[in-house]
Amino acid sequence: MEAVTTALVLLLAVVASGILARILPVAVPRPLVQIAVGGLLGLFVELRVLLDPELFFVLFLPPLLFLDGWRIPRDEMLRDWTTIMELALGLVVFTVVGMGFFIHWLIPAVPLAVAFALAAILSPTDPIAVSAIAQRTPIPRRMLHIIEGESLLNDASGLVCFRFAVAAAMTGGFSLAEASLSFVWLALGGLAVGFLLTLAVTRTKDWISDRFGEDSSSQILITLLIPFGAYLLAEHLGCSGILAAVSAGIGMSRAEARGLVMAQTRVSRTNVWNAIQYTLNGIIFVLLGEQLPFILSSAAETVRAVGEQEPWWLAVYVVLITAGLAGLRFVWVFVSLELTLLRRRSRHVSPGWRIVAAMSLSGVRGAVTLAGVLTLPLALPDGSPFPARELAIFIAMGVIILSLLAASIALPVFLKGLRLPPETARAAEEDTARIAAARAALSAIEAFQRESGEEARRAGLLDAAASRTGDLYRRRIERRSHGGDGEADAEARLGERIEAEMRLAALKAERAALFGMVRRGELGSETARKLIRELDLLETRYGG
Repeated sequence: MEAVTTALVLLLAVVASGILARILPVAVPRPLVQIAVGGLLGLFVELRVLLDPELFFVLFLPPLLFLDGWRIPRDEMLRDWTTIMELALGLVVFTVVGMGFFIHWLIPAVPLAVAFALAAILSPTDPIAVSAIAQRTPIPRRMLHIIEGESLLNDASGLVCFRFAVAAAMTGGFSLAEASLSFVWLALGGLAVGFLLTLAVTRTKDWISDRFGEDSSSQILITLLIPFGAYLLAEHLGCSGILAAVSAGIGMSRAEARGLVMAQTRVSRTNVWNAIQYTLNGIIFVLLGEQLPFILSSAAETVRAVGEQEPWWLAVYVVLITAGLAGLRFVWVFVSLELTLLRRRSRHVSPGWRIVAAMSLSGVRGAVTLAGVLTLPLALPDGSPFPARELAIFIAMGVIILSLLAASIALPVFLKGLRLPPETARAAEEDTARIAAARAALSAIEAFQRESGEEARRAGLLDAAASRTGDLYRRRIERRSHGGDGEADAEARLGERIEAEMRLAALKAERAALFGMVRRGELGSETARKLIRELDLLETRYGG
């Protein structure tokens, strides 16, 4: 019962932190509120959570990395893949090497292998934390996609480097040749396992659904099991479970393009995964706050273990390491953007300092860093305590909090009015797709007319229904086919927005009337649920 109570308290803390983040008069990023709520739990509630590091890793990381891989826009990644790879791989190695030596120099009591492990787990960034910070100052779309792509890949690369560093700390030795071969097997094997498992599972469930019908609940449950299956199978084969979870998500995105899942299943599944993402990230940040009082209470002992006398030295370490991470990121982002502009422009133009500063500040550490640092082993093979484990956890927590605070204060300032180099015209792409879809719909309506029964044709019902349905698609084609006429295009979009707002107002009035009938006992609950769901789906369509 104690485990159940702990889980329920953590879920309640996630709910409470979400409410607090919305009602606070000042815009405070939700992760910071969750950390504060967790800190209050650690101070006033007997809730000392002791999770096995490996269990913590398996429970939280596979679904989050899977969802990242599933939802990342592939075309955006391909367009900026060189920049993303430079940040996700080059910056990780640059950070691990630079910060590893810096941490060992700053705190000589931390062995070099442990310093590299800490640097590796501090290298991944957290786009969810950045999105929460910038929700009132939206990040430019292209920058956001670069950050998302970077995070998707640097989670994996950073955690793989972390694994090698921990192994070196445990064994006391490190072979570059052996590590390189192991890295190839870990990376390629993990990618292959995740993608092939997803392909096999999705093809099997599609085959079953095609012959025996589709059950939405089981379809959703299958997607929940895939990341855990990919992770555990890859680890069993000695590959990277982290990369397997990522590639499973990418494979899921590819499988979804076949369009064989029912619309109702997709709507329900999206809601379920949104809730899981919100819950897992919330629990991680609440746990971070819950651990803080215990970590702070042992600060004096921890600081003495590294040869200092005063606990405030821990704060100095956190500030210096956070500044070092930001400095390395600033240098790498500047060089990366310089190289990108050199490749893409005949005349070299230096990137603006605000772009470099904003990209550097976006390197906020979050859930992956916390989940990873908590997996540091408790003891070495000889039974002695793992060196500087509590210090590494303290520094990781401090860097997460300080990077969140710095970004929440400074990032909106740098993002205000910031514009990246122009993107491909997304509006034109959307118009082309909507016109093609509308024409396909009109063709389907004509085919339906030809194949319908003579009885409906004689009654005149068929032509009337076809006219009403076809008008919707003909208006869409007319609105979006202006041949680049900016004024007409703007007028069409304004008309479309007004129509959507009018439909939303009408839908809300319908729903209010139905709820009124339910309260007065004039409408049964089962019929009401059916009608309300129809209105909710329509409102989602027009509200989107």
